Amino acid sequence: MKKKIRIPDTYVIIFFVVIFAAILTYLIPVGSFTMEKIQYATEAGMKTRTVPVPGSFAYALDEFGKPLIKGVPIFAAGGDMSITNYIFEGLVSGDKWGTAVGIIAFILITGGAFGIILKTKAVEAGILNMIKKTKGSEVLLIPLVFLLFSLGGAVFGMGEEAIPFAMILIPIVVGMGYDSITGIFMCYISTQIGFATSWMNPFSVAIAQGVAGVPVLSGAMFRIAMWIFFTTFGIVYTMNYAKKVKANPELSISYETDKFFRDDFKADESEDLEFKFGHKLVFLTIFLGMSWIIWGVVLHGYYLPEIAAQFTIMGIISGIIGVIFNLNNMTVNDIAISFRKGAEELIGAALVVGMAKGIVLVLGGVDAGTPTVLNTVLNSVAGILSHLHASLSAIAMYFFQSTFNFFVVSGSGQAALTMPIMAPLADLVGVPRQVAVLAFQLGDGFTNMFVPTSGILMAILGIAKIEWGVWAKLQIKFQGVLFLLGSIFMVIGVLINLQ
Repeated sequence: MKKKIRIPDTYVIIFFVVIFAAILTYLIPVGSFTMEKIQYATEAGMKTRTVPVPGSFAYALDEFGKPLIKGVPIFAAGGDMSITNYIFEGLVSGDKWGTAVGIIAFILITGGAFGIILKTKAVEAGILNMIKKTKGSEVLLIPLVFLLFSLGGAVFGMGEEAIPFAMILIPIVVGMGYDSITGIFMCYISTQIGFATSWMNPFSVAIAQGVAGVPVLSGAMFRIAMWIFFTTFGIVYTMNYAKKVKANPELSISYETDKFFRDDFKADESEDLEFKFGHKLVFLTIFLGMSWIIWGVVLHGYYLPEIAAQFTIMGIISGIIGVIFNLNNMTVNDIAISFRKGAEELIGAALVVGMAKGIVLVLGGVDAGTPTVLNTVLNSVAGILSHLHASLSAIAMYFFQSTFNFFVVSGSGQAALTMPIMAPLADLVGVPRQVAVLAFQLGDGFTNMFVPTSGILMAILGIAKIEWGVWAKLQIKFQGVLFLLGSIFMVIGVLINLQ
């Protein structure tokens, strides 16, 4: 009997990374950089940032004049850093303005707010209403659904929510003469394209920018243009694929498994939710709330505390609308229950943020001006990349993030784990920090369509009754095209000095 290879849990991976980081502290001497203040322009005016001076790295020396090695202890009293308290120290580090405690609070609050919004079923009702109106008109169905789901991925990181829609949409698409692959592209690939190119997703972009020290929602126009490009590309790709499959269904790699849907397909109108006036009010609340957030960030410098409050208001108003208009039989208690459940779903991600920060603390922290192992490692990597053009360094960062997503598929967790390293590295090799955040976005979002460690992907493939190996054969080519196009945007970001 062949044994299945089990991918370790994210917590297990982080634990072993912590052990590896601790070992490094006994092998690698600590060092630091000379720091300097630079001014940069924003929509709100000129601001100042402290960055390391390239080429200024120097080792800390011990009493004998040799490079100092500071091994982290297994246990430490008095609140000092040790291997065994990496979780606690990571969770309580920082302040309300950033990693880790501020971001953890932000994740839980926004998760709760979206829990209330999703409880109203406004999102489901709106999408199903659109599907019902375009039923039998595939020319409109494919682009409209793809666009809507891509927007969901861009605005609030839609992912898990695609699973129930896959159960409804895939049979409908197969019944219209296409295949389940077309359905997966419409309701899942679309969300990940939106996720990867988002300009405002609070669970990925906002966190990555906060960790990297980049103003939240900055670079929005570049990302919006990128979202339009990739969403258009995804729509065209899907429509061309669907056209070929409809002309010759046997070309589909899922032709055999789709027989189940072809034989049993029935148009069950009872599945459709009525798009009520209350649902429209919830959508209006979301639109106005998002507009308020953009206004506050751009014009008044709103950050995590203010944005969290805005999401709270959005959630409460949506809940009140749900109760008044009896959406999904909501009661006042359901507002509290759905908020709690929404936050509960993101507790795992919040813990990952703290654990990931613990790794950095084991290495000594992220202060480039303080002697740490991390600074020594950064200097070594920068030495390798310094011989490359900044554009090639940016592509290398993109490739790293894509590879790393195989092990840590949590967007917020990966942001907290990698951005403290990639942001200062970007400073050292002449890549804008905004481009480093872009490398995280693209690497994380696009590979979510492919890696078998993605629970959402595996669930949707299960609904479509498609084996991952079969799916991978189709995705390899698609992933190659996405990486090439993503690399082009990375280079553009470097050339225009994206801020």
